[in-house]
Amino acid sequence: MKATIYDVAKKANVSISTVSKVLNGTGNISEKTKKRIRNIIEELQYQPSVVSSVKKAIKTIGLLIPDVANPFMAEVARAVEDSGRKRGFNVIICSTDNDSTREDQYISMLRQKYVDGLIIATGLKNRKAIKELVDSDMPVAMLSRDVPYLPLQTVVVDDFQGGYEAATHLADLGHKRMAMIAEDVDVPSIKQRAEGFKEGLRLSNLPFNDKDIVYCPHDLHESKKASLKLLKDVSERPTAIFVSTEILALGVLQAARSLNISVPHELSVIGFDNSILAKISDPQLTTIEQPKKEMGEKVIELLISEIEQKSDVKQRVTLSPKLVIRESTSQCRK
Repeated sequence: MKATIYDVAKKANVSISTVSKVLNGTGNISEKTKKRIRNIIEELQYQPSVVSSVKKAIKTIGLLIPDVANPFMAEVARAVEDSGRKRGFNVIICSTDNDSTREDQYISMLRQKYVDGLIIATGLKNRKAIKELVDSDMPVAMLSRDVPYLPLQTVVVDDFQGGYEAATHLADLGHKRMAMIAEDVDVPSIKQRAEGFKEGLRLSNLPFNDKDIVYCPHDLHESKKASLKLLKDVSERPTAIFVSTEILALGVLQAARSLNISVPHELSVIGFDNSILAKISDPQLTTIEQPKKEMGEKVIELLISEIEQKSDVKQRVTLSPKLVIRESTSQCRK
């Protein structure tokens, strides 16, 4: 069987776009890599086929997200896909369900499909996998996640600022007894939201410490259970709750409704993301908006720039969140 460009790329442990650039004499490829690829071409006796078939094989980007059922991640994926298509790239979306085995399987599959680049919007529990990606000459960009010790294109939102703005909004409304419900503290973005929230309250001269943060899995039912426990004690009940994501915020609203606690008259609730959930909840949710469209556009811009060898510079872009005030927060009446 005749060798293909896929065989060459696989044996050289590079993307097919890199092989194509060596064949066409384009791109900023190191002499060492060029020599290795040419030796493999000669070894496999590869004969380049029609140029159009090579072109059809490239211009594809893989996107790893933690959960396609999460409305926020679905909207981010849509923003990435729309931005990619505008630049002539197709996007393959893979939902890992926060499972390290799935992450490895998808990364392996995408490398075998020889996508031109990869966007990772998951926690990527297997850090070895991403290091192997970087070493394999695959252009990689992180979205809404950060791996500081590796040189990667990165687009994140200032989660600390988001938490800070949530705190100052509630403080301005006169709330003094507050709590926070958050998912896994080991997620860096969630940790930053919590730190920003604490700092905003500190600068507003309001008491708050780690015991006022309730952690629970990223699940609507679990959030409702945690909220019921937090709200049942009338003497210790907070007048406002900051929630790290909107799925968890819906659990708070459900718990308040079951206890006949009026939102926002007796309890103010503020979420994070500004997904469709914030707009269809009852009451509509005050939230910290992540700029999803801008996130998708920027990560595509950085990744394609690297794919097309227009820049070797690795950038870390931090975008600003924005407070969106709706119906779930109001002046404290106690």
